[in-house]
Amino acid sequence: MGRDNMQALKDRIRRDGKVLPGNIVKVDSFLNHQLDPLLMRDIGNEFHRLFASEPVTRILTIESSGIAPALAAGLAFGVPVVYAKKQISSNMSGSCFSSPVYSYTRKAMYQVSVSTEYLDKSDHVLIIDDFLATGNALKGLLEIIRQSGASLAGIGIVIEKTFQNGGRELRENGLPVVSLAKIRAISDTDVIFDD
Repeated sequence: MGRDNMQALKDRIRRDGKVLPGNIVKVDSFLNHQLDPLLMRDIGNEFHRLFASEPVTRILTIESSGIAPALAAGLAFGVPVVYAKKQISSNMSGSCFSSPVYSYTRKAMYQVSVSTEYLDKSDHVLIIDDFLATGNALKGLLEIIRQSGASLAGIGIVIEKTFQNGGRELRENGLPVVSLAKIRAISDTDVIFDD
């Protein structure tokens, strides 16, 4: 993806994204409802380039909007993609790693879970997600990694809202967070990016 395509991602956010009340940037026409497969491919390749020095064995995300960029990264790395489920279904047998997560957009608390079959202490995990705002979802995924005994390869984010505290707090705690597009501010009609 490189620098030019990161600019292409920003241009796409400006062109097709919609600013909603509550500091919400709606990008469902290409990222988290309808998907642009070529953009997802480029995003996965960029995460691979950024974390190529890490011996990644698994990609971890949270359902559902993180699945597409995580799958693209999994294809680029050639490793399995695991997503934390927000509800334990009847086909999720056995024990699970779980953590509570507060959803900023849904204004609700839920429990995310990953089966112990798909994550263990031998794994070197790269977290991939579509958005980073307050960091609550990532904190839940980090707790799941901690419970499993796996190590963290890094955290890759498609779009970060740097005016919210999530990314800064994670970085201040020494966590390797890389975001492809960083939104510094949102006006009534536009987004302003960090350079």
